[in-house]
Amino acid sequence: MEQLVYKRPESIKEDFKIPFCPGCDHGVAVRLVAEVLDELGLREKTIGVASVGCSVCSYDIFNVDIVEAQHGRSMAVATGIKRSKPDKIVFTYQGDGDLASIGIAETIHAMARGEKITTICINNTTYGMTGGQAGPTTLLGQVTTTTVNGRNSETSGFPLKISELLKEIDGVAYVARVSLDSPKSIMNAKKSIKRAFEAQVKGLGTGFVEILSTCPTNWKMTPQQAHERVRGEMSEVFVPGVYKDKVSEAI
Repeated sequence: MEQLVYKRPESIKEDFKIPFCPGCDHGVAVRLVAEVLDELGLREKTIGVASVGCSVCSYDIFNVDIVEAQHGRSMAVATGIKRSKPDKIVFTYQGDGDLASIGIAETIHAMARGEKITTICINNTTYGMTGGQAGPTTLLGQVTTTTVNGRNSETSGFPLKISELLKEIDGVAYVARVSLDSPKSIMNAKKSIKRAFEAQVKGLGTGFVEILSTCPTNWKMTPQQAHERVRGEMSEVFVPGVYKDKVSEAI
């Protein structure tokens, strides 16, 4: 007797084509978001906001309504959508450069207002789509196209720890940092993504998940080496874990 163990989520388009580089974790992340939308029965009422960067490809992947925002403005666009259509589930899918650099003001103030939005942030410590420049999460010593001798704290500052920053904001209901470097990590990531959407469904405030992701192309590594980097030096600086959880408190 045949048993179905794997299928395309309804929240992913039938004819989509993977646009991401080999070994990039974006592909896993979008599938997890799609699975959560299916399992919570949210697909028909969901509107996504795609940011500029590798994450912009999400409008070709998710089988939901998607609005493309200008660079850094995803949270502002999402705020307008949610306030005009409060019965909809609204989420943003952003990179760390988009969310925490050019978009840091929009991010912080939307969360300070407690906008009922779910935000997924892919942290790969670089600007992946535009050539591998240094970003707000680039690690000290990391070589990029704009830090050819490695990031120096005296000239470029320190890596921004997004989850630790956002958990202090009162309007935020859920904050977690996860990775996708192993099957166990992927399962934990899905649980956190579900919690972030539940925060919105329950009207508790903003739900936020930071995903530590690989970028083998710009890191100039094999996929295996890239995942080892995530498990090693990235996780030492950006420690995975649940940083705030008003969802569990409300259950």
